[in-house]
Amino acid sequence: MPCDNASPATHPADEQLVAAVARAGTALSQRQKPDGHWVFELEADATIPAEYVLLEHYLDRIDPELQAKIGVYLRSIQGDHGGWPLFHDGALNISASVKAYFALKAIGDDPAAPHMVRARDAILAAGGAERSNVFTRIQLALFGQVPWHAVPVMPVEIMHLPRWFPFHLSKVSYWSRTVIVPLLVLMALKPQARNPRAIAIPELFTTPPEQVRDWIRGPYRSAWGRFFRGVDVVLRRIETLFPATVRRRAVQKAESFVIERLNGEDGLGAIYPAMANSVMMFDLLGYPPEHPHAAIAWASVRKLLVIGPDSAYCQPCFSPVWDTALAGLAMTEAGFIPEGGPNSAGVNAASAWLRERQITELVGDWAVRRPDLAPGGWAFQYNNPHYPDVDDTAVVGMLLARNGDPAHAEAIARACAWIIGMQSGGGDASDGGPSDGGWGAFEPENTHAYLNHIPFADHGALLDPPTADVTARCVSFLVQTGMTREDPVLARAIAYLKREQEEDGSWFGRWGTNYIYGTWSVLCALNAAGIPHEDPSMRRAVAWLLSVQRDDGGWGEDEESYAAAAPGRYKESTPSQTAWALLGLMAAGEAANPAVARGVDWLMRTQRPDGEWDEQPYTAVGFPRVFYLRYHGYKLFFPLMAMARYRNLRRANTNRVEFGF
Repeated sequence: MPCDNASPATHPADEQLVAAVARAGTALSQRQKPDGHWVFELEADATIPAEYVLLEHYLDRIDPELQAKIGVYLRSIQGDHGGWPLFHDGALNISASVKAYFALKAIGDDPAAPHMVRARDAILAAGGAERSNVFTRIQLALFGQVPWHAVPVMPVEIMHLPRWFPFHLSKVSYWSRTVIVPLLVLMALKPQARNPRAIAIPELFTTPPEQVRDWIRGPYRSAWGRFFRGVDVVLRRIETLFPATVRRRAVQKAESFVIERLNGEDGLGAIYPAMANSVMMFDLLGYPPEHPHAAIAWASVRKLLVIGPDSAYCQPCFSPVWDTALAGLAMTEAGFIPEGGPNSAGVNAASAWLRERQITELVGDWAVRRPDLAPGGWAFQYNNPHYPDVDDTAVVGMLLARNGDPAHAEAIARACAWIIGMQSGGGDASDGGPSDGGWGAFEPENTHAYLNHIPFADHGALLDPPTADVTARCVSFLVQTGMTREDPVLARAIAYLKREQEEDGSWFGRWGTNYIYGTWSVLCALNAAGIPHEDPSMRRAVAWLLSVQRDDGGWGEDEESYAAAAPGRYKESTPSQTAWALLGLMAAGEAANPAVARGVDWLMRTQRPDGEWDEQPYTAVGFPRVFYLRYHGYKLFFPLMAMARYRNLRRANTNRVEFGF
């Protein structure tokens, strides 16, 4: 049914919708940087700011004023349960809570203060610090709070292993690789933090650390887990027998790996854990603070700080390429385009800024599996040339294509070729399995699932396999460049997406929360590829989205849907998830559905006078069940995109969405 044939009572008033789009577009345009890019804060949980505090104590480079502000932040996000969650209003997480308590004590909080007592009681009730995860126990070992045998064995001699070996650095994700390599040096040489204030936390253990006998324990997720536990026992006994010369050369290999990928002020891997580990590695290896490598590593960590008048925290990384591409697409949809509109120069400037950051020369780690593929991707961060991101590349490519400037043609062609080459199941290492036809975020065929069962990987996030959301973006981009669904590349990708659909009709969302995000992504891709709206996969997805709409007209989904919570449901609606659901429904031909009008009305009702929205719940994920994210820009550019698309479809009297995003 054409949109304007629906009952007028089901639609938000046109003039109000137009005004809401204008307010949101103006708000977004005002956040654009002078050089054309956007970047919003990227917030995680207490872990990163707490680790930063402890890093200053490790190095004895304590900034009291900064630490006081971080203390304000840490206290502000303490949960009602006494501990610290992994996301807003979430359950206590033992590892985040141990680090936050340790950091606050280091800052100078009195252990007898009410908030510290509540935290300590909650940690002890949850099993004590001895039940924290591997990365937390490594942090505690660096400060002498637990013995080194509390952590799994990860010999630095891993650096010598050949590629055919069951464990090889090329077999794990980029984020794991950049975190692990400098950490191997730390675990081999076992330094101790300077810790000038001699901060200790014995009160967080239910059993004295020297008496704990089950640091590495089950329940194991598979027989692989039990096997690798046995391997850990053997390695623990023989590690001391490794020749010193072999170890020394392994340390040198790790050092060279880090130096090659140091990445200026953007840091190793452009992610905090890897950057912090590189700082400690250089310090351990005797680099003075003023040495260029040590100095730039420290500067990269400091660059991530968000310092306000009263509080401060440390981001896990920056997201400027992602933010700029998404903001540019929202502005384009809203009509702030080169052909006219109040910010016509803004999208052009954003596109030019992005084009300049395409990685066209350096061949990154992805080339291990694609040695003959020319580079052509974009990183997620300001700079990260060893690790371009497939998802970012697809979204940037879609913006450049919609921008329409002939100057972008070469960049689009390079991106298209690189994405095609990064499809899993092709090239020199086809896995021949269910991932065939999909795309991972950073590398193809990163699917060695058994590695998620080694004791070191208790977080279960060692790998970067293909996912439906990234694959959907690649499909949308390739279609926008002129590829048809009959092309073998797209045919395999669409087959992969259909295999990935859940029984209830939704799709899992790896990089956004969760089934709403995944379902939106795939519906956009299927529509872009010309899959009929009547296709059963689309009908089932539409039915699922309609079934989880909330009574207020919006949508929301709990981060706990990555665990046991119901998919697509939450106690409140959120702007970003409502926008995703609306965009998915419109892509499936449902622009005239009253549910869409109700969702748009919810966005309009909850919009602030300044054109933005409030959104406290986290709606993104770094690693399911382990690390969650709040993109501060999501609450602005996704609602703008959804409202503008609804307005555009009504104006055109059509239910057909032309673009794949």
